[in-house]
Amino acid sequence: MTRLFSRRALALALSAATLFTAVPALAQQKTVLKLGWTTSDGAQDPYAVGARDFKKAVEEASGGRIEVQLFPNRQLGDEKAMLDGMRLGTVDAGIITNAVVAQIEPSFQVVDLPFLFANEAQAQKVLDGPVGQKLAAKLETKGIKLLAFMEGGFRDMINNVRPVETPADVKGVKYRVMQNPVFIGMFSSLGGNAVPMAWGETFTAVQQGAIDGLEIPLAVIEQNKYFEVTKYLSLTNHTYSAIDLVISKRVFDRLPEDLRKAVLSAAASATKAQRATAAADAKAVLAKLEASGMKVNAVKDIKPFRESVQGVYEQFKPTIGPDLLQETLTAVQ
Repeated sequence: MTRLFSRRALALALSAATLFTAVPALAQQKTVLKLGWTTSDGAQDPYAVGARDFKKAVEEASGGRIEVQLFPNRQLGDEKAMLDGMRLGTVDAGIITNAVVAQIEPSFQVVDLPFLFANEAQAQKVLDGPVGQKLAAKLETKGIKLLAFMEGGFRDMINNVRPVETPADVKGVKYRVMQNPVFIGMFSSLGGNAVPMAWGETFTAVQQGAIDGLEIPLAVIEQNKYFEVTKYLSLTNHTYSAIDLVISKRVFDRLPEDLRKAVLSAAASATKAQRATAAADAKAVLAKLEASGMKVNAVKDIKPFRESVQGVYEQFKPTIGPDLLQETLTAVQ
């Protein structure tokens, strides 16, 4: 009897020991979020800066329970492919150019309207306010949760034909544009030849002369070495480039409530840090581009450009939504 009891006691002790050693193992399990973007992982690339800031903030806010793995340079696919994956739940998260998000939810076209925002501070105020909240709600119905609008900076024109000082200088020049109707409409209204093209094909197309140039934020020019294949940089500031930090709604909804809160708070703090870095880098990047041999000019009179693109606002009012467009225009007045 004593021997039987001892065996049972030993079995219970071993079972308890197994249970208590398993608990720490379970507690140490991490949720892995794979975050992708299509540009470089350079020190001043705005997408990469945002990704690193988000990784740091999430891992701190979650107490190490979430690990963010970073995948630059199209490792998770082009932007549209990543968005499609997020809707299916096969891609976790990404930092995506706003114009590509607009292919999924057309109301996001309002952010890309040409010459809409006067400066970065105005754009941030609008996107962090009711307009941005309404856009986020619309995107969530498509299976993607918007965490924040990070900053790519204003977009400018680069090409190998001539500097751009007036709308007439755009005429006849072949510009790569994103596969987004607002950008196609903008360059068409200015008389340019808009060539929709995936980002991964663009550098080679410029290098080989298949296109004359493109429109792009300063930091992305520098980090992706477009100064090696284009001659003229014109500071047109035609579109504020929001870069959208997004996560699959399926992935987000599977997280425990406390980790969902950690992700949201981390997105806010990371965006604040990313925007500050983008502002600090802007002057240094421009100096580097000039030093690399690009011929830089600032557009002195924006009014003729604004007049040339007014038809774009009317063209996209139905897809943006008349009420949302008017609310945005009121906010920037």
